[in-house]
Amino acid sequence: MNIGSYTFLVARPSGGLGWWPRIGIGALFVGVLWWAARGAQVSFGELAKGLPWIGDFLGRMLPPNWAFLDKLIVPAIETIQIAVWGTLLAVLLAIPVCFFAARNLTPNMLVYQFTRQLFNVTRGVNEIILALVFVAAVGLGPFPGVLALAVHGAGMLGKFFSESIEEIDQGPIEALRSTGAGPIQTIIFAVLPQVVTAWIAVILYRFETNLRQATVLGMVGAGGIGFELVGSMKLFQYQDTATCIVVIIAMVMVADTISTRLRAWIQKGAR
Repeated sequence: MNIGSYTFLVARPSGGLGWWPRIGIGALFVGVLWWAARGAQVSFGELAKGLPWIGDFLGRMLPPNWAFLDKLIVPAIETIQIAVWGTLLAVLLAIPVCFFAARNLTPNMLVYQFTRQLFNVTRGVNEIILALVFVAAVGLGPFPGVLALAVHGAGMLGKFFSESIEEIDQGPIEALRSTGAGPIQTIIFAVLPQVVTAWIAVILYRFETNLRQATVLGMVGAGGIGFELVGSMKLFQYQDTATCIVVIIAMVMVADTISTRLRAWIQKGAR
């Protein structure tokens, strides 16, 4: 059965796999799921047993302590500031390097592979681990959170930037090169006009992600509202914890709404 360009497993086009290979693939898939469940100790029975404890914990959080909002204004603003600068530094770190990770712009395979692996390393380390490293290096406060988001974000943005460059139309690049244009001129006049819209959209998405991550980094001493969140939990002030969670959710929702509208406006203007 075909729908659009997709072929479901029940279809049997000419020259395709027969039933037995399909059954074997299905059995392998089920086996992998079972193996993963065993390793992850997935147990819905244990979850069912823990539901009363979850209910008790949530009950202690209600109602939120709205008087605690006054203490969250400054940490919430600090969280936004961490996300802004973490995103900005990530962009500044990723843009100069991403062109070396694009196969259609880098003829040297060694440089290409090195840059790709560099992006894999930077985005492969969790932000919390990076925050712990930077807290040890520069001390407590929001600055370690900024550095953690910048390093991790540079790997993610650099990978996306380079892959978007590899998907562009090669015609303008070849036309400029045939006129004797240098690499910088080729990038400015042939590459950037084709990718700038997609880059802006993913930068906005990365800011949303950084805002969510910045709320967590405070738990390891990297500033922001996360510091108040973990502090209230350690003191068993669960109603204060609920207030922190409400503020975090509100911040993420506002950022998502603004980012979605900006992306729609940018994409509409690019048509």
